[in-house]
Amino acid sequence: MTEPRDWLWLLLLAAMWGGSFLFMRVAVPALGPFPLIALRLGVATLALLPLLWWQPGGFGLWRQHWRAIAVVGVFLSALPFCLIAWATLTLPAGVASVLNATTPLMTALWAMPLAGEAMTRQRAAGLALGLAGVLVLTLGRGAAFGLDSALPVLAMLGATGCYGWSGHMAKRWLPGLPPLVTATGSLASGAILLLPLALWTWPPQAPTATVWGAVLLLALACTAFAYVIFYRLIEKLGATRASSVTYLVPVFGVLWGALWLGEVVSAAMLAGGVLILAGVLLLGWQRRG
Repeated sequence: MTEPRDWLWLLLLAAMWGGSFLFMRVAVPALGPFPLIALRLGVATLALLPLLWWQPGGFGLWRQHWRAIAVVGVFLSALPFCLIAWATLTLPAGVASVLNATTPLMTALWAMPLAGEAMTRQRAAGLALGLAGVLVLTLGRGAAFGLDSALPVLAMLGATGCYGWSGHMAKRWLPGLPPLVTATGSLASGAILLLPLALWTWPPQAPTATVWGAVLLLALACTAFAYVIFYRLIEKLGATRASSVTYLVPVFGVLWGALWLGEVVSAAMLAGGVLILAGVLLLGWQRRG
């Protein structure tokens, strides 16, 4: 059963992930996708390692499950983060966050072959409401996708497909594993994998203080802290309900854009937000008794 506290965690997670698109939009032109994501994962890993050290048996559990943690980490962090970072070189942060909201759809589709879940009428209605909200938000932002932006859009959809698959795999391969172990191990695996590519493509010019600030916020708030929350929600709610957080990400992406970038919040954006919230609530609602 979904408790009120779980919805608060979902809201906090959505707020942080909504901001991540803005931080990537600031940092990726200066650093490039591979260096930015390697820094994001590496700094987040360094932030979590002391916490893992204090957790009894944490490193032992990581060593015991390191292969499964590494595979999940590649598809839940390294690969999708790189795809999203590359897409935000040309896509606005708000449009990227809107496309990111296809994650619950991908997760629900993966749930049929991987988890044996049925596409019930309630689930279909929740997904339909959420997707309708995404469409309203897209139209409200005036986003038009032509041939030049087809590849970034496909990159975003590839990233959400990775999220959907890896969410189920984390639930299947790592049941009962503490969220801190899963988060630290998966982020470290992704950072190690990307290190050679990051060094190869490192920019010749030193990043500015603004870029470094965006990297730190992206790594510490939007990754280290956020991934501990996300793995906890996967363990408690399941992959499909946990991934419903991405319906809320565009709402916060629009909000942060209005507060920090001076973007105008239109009636279409507000209507889209209401539809998205309705879809999230319907997707996670269960009858009692």
